[in-house]
Amino acid sequence: MKTKIKAWLTVLMACIGIQSVYAAQHPVLKVGSKRFTESYILGELIAQQARLTGEAQAVHQRGLGNTGIVLNALKTGDIDVYAEYTGTIAKEILRLDVVPSLDALNKQLAPMGLAVAVPLGFNNTYALAMRTVDANARQIASISDLAKVTATQPLRFGLTQEFIGRADGWVGLQHHYALHFATPRGLDHGLAYQALAQSQVDLIDVYSTDAMLEKYPLTVLQDDKAYFPRYDAVLLYRVDLPQRFPKSWAALNKLSGAIDDAAMRRMNAAAELGGKDFAVVAQDFLGHTTTQPSVREEARKSLARSWLHELFREDFWRLTLEHLALVFIALITSIVLGVPLGIVAARRHKIGATILALTGMLQTIPSLALLAILIPLTGRIGQVPALIALALYALLPIVRNTHTGLQQVPTGITQAAQSLGLRSKTIIWRIELPLAAATIWAGIKTSAVISVGTATIAAFVGAGGYGERIVTGLALNDNATLLAGAIPCAVLALLIEAAFSFGERWIIPAGLRRAART
Repeated sequence: MKTKIKAWLTVLMACIGIQSVYAAQHPVLKVGSKRFTESYILGELIAQQARLTGEAQAVHQRGLGNTGIVLNALKTGDIDVYAEYTGTIAKEILRLDVVPSLDALNKQLAPMGLAVAVPLGFNNTYALAMRTVDANARQIASISDLAKVTATQPLRFGLTQEFIGRADGWVGLQHHYALHFATPRGLDHGLAYQALAQSQVDLIDVYSTDAMLEKYPLTVLQDDKAYFPRYDAVLLYRVDLPQRFPKSWAALNKLSGAIDDAAMRRMNAAAELGGKDFAVVAQDFLGHTTTQPSVREEARKSLARSWLHELFREDFWRLTLEHLALVFIALITSIVLGVPLGIVAARRHKIGATILALTGMLQTIPSLALLAILIPLTGRIGQVPALIALALYALLPIVRNTHTGLQQVPTGITQAAQSLGLRSKTIIWRIELPLAAATIWAGIKTSAVISVGTATIAAFVGAGGYGERIVTGLALNDNATLLAGAIPCAVLALLIEAAFSFGERWIIPAGLRRAART
């Protein structure tokens, strides 16, 4: 067993070494994107345009999260560039009252080591939308008309979490239009249109280039008091990018003015309504593909994007390996930390209560909030904050079961060992831990199964795994892609639970297992 572990560690270290040498010889231009369709597409456009020069390996880190997470990734150098909007930069990032010129924005961004350039040509401003039949019945055509809404016929708002929390979002809109509504519930943008179509909500926030505006019979409310600024799409980048990748930067400048509102809406529709992959949409726009569709594309169309086809796409094994790596690296970390903490909690009762309380409290922190805290603390996105978060979430079952298992060891056995002159450490390692092994193993198994599901949050910070498909499915409101991520995650949890159950029979003697149950 030890020989196999050593062999696996040797292979792992060799892979890391090869990857490091490759990275040194092939510089990487890292492109980021937020968690909605248009940002995914723009990320692909930027990456593919940069690859044309062959100067660098352009990598697109998809769906990193909201503005705060992507901006932090840019500041720390985890990404080099992403597509942002002038209104967001002015209102959300710089906290300005108006949207100034690009030169003025650059002066404000310079202390952060950032800059903005390459206006892409379209304006994707915020708006509010209702079902046309409801808007007509209530005689609501503008945002000011929302004042007509009465308590007897209230509106159910379904606004995105980011819009609710943004400086240029719900709070400012309420004040600007003197709207007297309670703060609405948050709703993912990928689900909002479906919820509106199914009459689960009555009003949602939209982007003016959303493809779904053409699919559903909706009325976009007039911004009659001009609250929403222009959200012209631009490239927000690290100020040293043009110097590090001059050829790639020259290629990116060719995108200036290349995309108008209609073109962006068509690309969004190709992804959301036509079922095309983001990379294919970008290729079609840039003209990198042939006029004849590939065999793979024809197969995709004939299968009508069934979830089974999505499940076994070419990225299946990559996502599986990424997910397994996240689960087991985090699990090993939590075992190394959790078992000693459980021993301390069992031996020192005053400290033990604090340890159990703190590990229990970690379970109550929302995953995205924990990631948002860890990103600035670690100074990076990707696997590092994801692994720390997963390890912290996996601590509680291990700590608690170690504490419980040691507490269940009969006092007489411990006293007998002490009377024989055995040292405290010897008693723990030779007597108490073996007797508590079955209980501790159960805690480790619980943590492993929990980690499989929790690991899907890693996709929100670009760490990969099955969550990548789940996030994409939410962004596109695509149940096939969502299921293609959720189902293998559930199957993996069952397989790991079965493997731990088998391991329990193999590693822990039957007598100890029976003692743990009784």
